[in-house]
Amino acid sequence: MNRYCFLFILALILTVLLPLSLPAADLTGQVVGISDGDTITVLQDRRQYKIRLAGIDTPESHQDFGTKAKQFTSDRIFKKQVRVEEQDVDRYGRVVGMVYYDGRCLNEDLVRAGLAWVYRQYCKYPVCSQWLGYEDEARQKGIGLWAGPEPTPPWEFRRGRSKSSAPTSKASVSGGLVHGNVKSHVFHNPSCSAFNCKNCTAVFGSREEAIKAGYRACGGCGG
Repeated sequence: MNRYCFLFILALILTVLLPLSLPAADLTGQVVGISDGDTITVLQDRRQYKIRLAGIDTPESHQDFGTKAKQFTSDRIFKKQVRVEEQDVDRYGRVVGMVYYDGRCLNEDLVRAGLAWVYRQYCKYPVCSQWLGYEDEARQKGIGLWAGPEPTPPWEFRRGRSKSSAPTSKASVSGGLVHGNVKSHVFHNPSCSAFNCKNCTAVFGSREEAIKAGYRACGGCGG
């Protein structure tokens, strides 16, 4: 192999491998959207990037302090320039990173303000141990979400919401209140869209009671 051929192959190898060894490039741009306390949209070079703040988890929008966490983030960075230090890309295609503004780290500020948990499952960065200390300080002082006795972490809230959204089985409603249609003599359980129909004025304490009264179960909800 001559010298030129060797140099060509070496250059080709470096071209392929060098980018893999470099750290992810930072994003710098204007914040144009706030989805919630820990999810924002940054505009850089006419392209929008969805950013998930790394290592923390703020309350969901339907949780206590979810709106306050979102407002906290909005007050500090909306329509402002930020720098995002990319750590990863999640399964939803969002850039996971540290967000810096005015020389401060938003991820850290949310924890110190008592508006975010350190996301222990994913917070594997050197700074995470320090953040855990800030979280503990906020808890001891009763700041933000720690004002309540036992705030529910958002990851548990999401699991609970997923379970509660599962279809209601017939067994689970068999002993509950049902409404009977006095004209069709069909009864419906509370999950049925016809539960409060115009003619559903017969009220029974259970489906068994409705059946004894001569009513039959709705074919849609099972009664």
